[in-house]
Amino acid sequence: MKIALAQLNYHVGNFESNTAKIIQNIQKARKNGADLVVFAELCVCGYPARDFLEFSEFISQCAAAAQKIAAVCTDIACIIGLPIPNNKTEGKDLNNSAYFIENGKVKAIVNKALLPNYDIFDEYRYFEPSTEFNCIEFKGHRIALTICEDLWNTIENPLYITRPMDTLIKQQPDVMINIAASPFAYNHDEERIAILKDNAARYNLPLFYVNHVGAQTELIFDGGSLVFDNGGNLIDELPYFEECLTYYTLDDKGAVSFDHRSTIKKERESDIAQIHQALILGIQDYFYKSGFTRAILGLSGGIDSAVVCALAAEALGAENVMAVLLPSKFSSDHSLKDAEDLVSNLGCMSETIAIKNITEAFETALSPQFTDLPFNIAEENIQSRSRAVLLMAMCNKFGFILLNTSNKSEAAVGYGTLYGDMCGGISVIGDVYKTQVFELARHINREREIIPENSIIKPPSAELRPGQKDSDSLPEYDILDKILAEYIEYRCSAAEIVKMGYDEQTVHRAIRLINLAEHKRYQTPPILRVSPKAFGMGRRMPIVGKYLQ
Repeated sequence: MKIALAQLNYHVGNFESNTAKIIQNIQKARKNGADLVVFAELCVCGYPARDFLEFSEFISQCAAAAQKIAAVCTDIACIIGLPIPNNKTEGKDLNNSAYFIENGKVKAIVNKALLPNYDIFDEYRYFEPSTEFNCIEFKGHRIALTICEDLWNTIENPLYITRPMDTLIKQQPDVMINIAASPFAYNHDEERIAILKDNAARYNLPLFYVNHVGAQTELIFDGGSLVFDNGGNLIDELPYFEECLTYYTLDDKGAVSFDHRSTIKKERESDIAQIHQALILGIQDYFYKSGFTRAILGLSGGIDSAVVCALAAEALGAENVMAVLLPSKFSSDHSLKDAEDLVSNLGCMSETIAIKNITEAFETALSPQFTDLPFNIAEENIQSRSRAVLLMAMCNKFGFILLNTSNKSEAAVGYGTLYGDMCGGISVIGDVYKTQVFELARHINREREIIPENSIIKPPSAELRPGQKDSDSLPEYDILDKILAEYIEYRCSAAEIVKMGYDEQTVHRAIRLINLAEHKRYQTPPILRVSPKAFGMGRRMPIVGKYLQ
């Protein structure tokens, strides 16, 4: 049996595009002699569809798309994922399902059993878990077909009380196929390989795994589909962050072979290299799938905006990126020079709009209210909000999308101005700690200097008052970021973090700042997710909670 794995980039709710892409790959696989072509979880509608799933018309369009796909699926079989109505009165209205289509008809339906309800996942909100498991007969083979999480319950501390494969293995399958929608995090590829390797070895079966690739707003899917032999040995690993269609032959003894060269990498990509690729794809898909082509950002000469500008130029083309220099009376000459050098290195568009007169006009208008009160955060924020007003005006006039340049460290402790530097259409590095931003800059400069060296080595500063440095208000980033990661990613308490050797006062201060800034994060753009725990849909905290403040 010749099996094709289709690792594709889908678009949530774009039935015309998704259906055409699936059909195109069915036809291509048929032409290349495949007996079965396998697509990803919920490929028909895209993942995650979220509350689109509550619209009956949306489910009807999924069904209509599946029928179009079935109509062309002759002389070949395919596996597709889609939501379908639950035919039982009890339980949720939908199932997260896979269709096995052969000779123009749906031969078998498999429903997902283990529904993740943690971090960014909320499948139990929509779907009813399956309790029935049956293998599929095809071309003399018995296929154990499962959907994503159904194979993830093999860890020492299982989340679920059942394992679908424990039931399916009793039916003596000779191959496992798993279709998935597994989002990217910089540490997730190794975890994914370990889980699937364990399944292949545990059940002594070859395993074919197909993942999504592409970004859906803040979620990025990295592909990296996998093939294992029945001993749990990884024999193929599809490319990351790109579409592909690959072919394998499964013989009568369960051995897997393929014609193409294996794409298994001798060395894993570094975390920063993966983050770089993910952010490029995240930017590209956010713009393409939203129907926009051009980006704008405020370029300060600092490392954050420099990194975002370089990423945007790589993702969209420098000709589609507008960098706006917005100097105030506190902006240093070297910051302006650094920003200008970056623009020259990238070849992107640029404009310079001084904000000194604008901020002074605000201060004059407020002078009766502010009277003789000293300069403080109010005047600092007027500068940041003046910049946002100008950038948004250019968005409205010329059709740009504003890129937010706040990093995860700043977002965590609230070191930013609401309706100022925290605004934008998409937050590019909002899940990248400041120390990682420095690493990212070095990675971007790995072949030539793109980001000026001075932007990397100078002390970080918002330049909203004379001589200001980030370290005036925050602990040094190499300490702060470690504390933030322990609290945000690993959910350690203050006491636990202090036991690790961190200063008690610094720990309590950092955690208090994180919790006090929750109201700010509720009002910021979607953040491209690259870590195991990002701000946004996967981290849900009360704004007015007292705990740990």
